[in-house]
Amino acid sequence: MTDPHHGAHPRHGLDDVIHAPVRFSIVATLAAAEKAEFAFVRDTVEVSDSVLSRQVTTLEKAGYVAVKKGYVGKRPRTWLALTSAGRTAFAAHCQALRSIAGDSG
Repeated sequence: MTDPHHGAHPRHGLDDVIHAPVRFSIVATLAAAEKAEFAFVRDTVEVSDSVLSRQVTTLEKAGYVAVKKGYVGKRPRTWLALTSAGRTAFAAHCQALRSIAGDSG
């Protein structure tokens, strides 16, 4: 008999950190680029600065997102980028979603 807590269902491949809708949207946005400015991600995902900041902190603690602060001229800027671990986790999460939806590709 199969252990119900460790079955073969593809949902076991979902990443709890990435699975939250806002975090999934952030990671998907960052997956399309090498790095992105905080304001671009905020506007793309359609959240407030504070919501994006909280979610990025969670992703950063998980090792999925790198945050770099700097300046453009005299204006402070924050850039976000997926780490290699973040890219790997996102790819595995997407594959689990495709498996759940019945798409093997």
